[in-house]
Amino acid sequence: MIGVPTNTRVWIAAGHTDMRKGFDGLAALVQTALAANPFCGHVFVFRGRRGDILKVLWFDGQGLVLLSKRLERGRFVWPQATSGSVSLTPAQLSMLLEGIDWRMPARTYTPELAA
Repeated sequence: MIGVPTNTRVWIAAGHTDMRKGFDGLAALVQTALAANPFCGHVFVFRGRRGDILKVLWFDGQGLVLLSKRLERGRFVWPQATSGSVSLTPAQLSMLLEGIDWRMPARTYTPELAA
């Protein structure tokens, strides 16, 4: 994925979205359903009804960027809420895009005392 600035917030649009929407339709959805400004520089993530397609909308300062990803197997992990939005960290967004459960990632190693 294209790296976003460190102070960028990531928002998931809860529920499902019509994946036929493009730049204008998703920007309008950000304004109406999420009550946010699509040109503020935050990242907005939308999921289709089947759960295997994501669209990411981001304003990079010059124009809107629209990314789309489809999983060949499995579904993207999504919050149970049907409306509103959920905030993610950039690390959780990376896990989401990889198809990993971003809600409760399991650590593979727990550091112990050094001495």
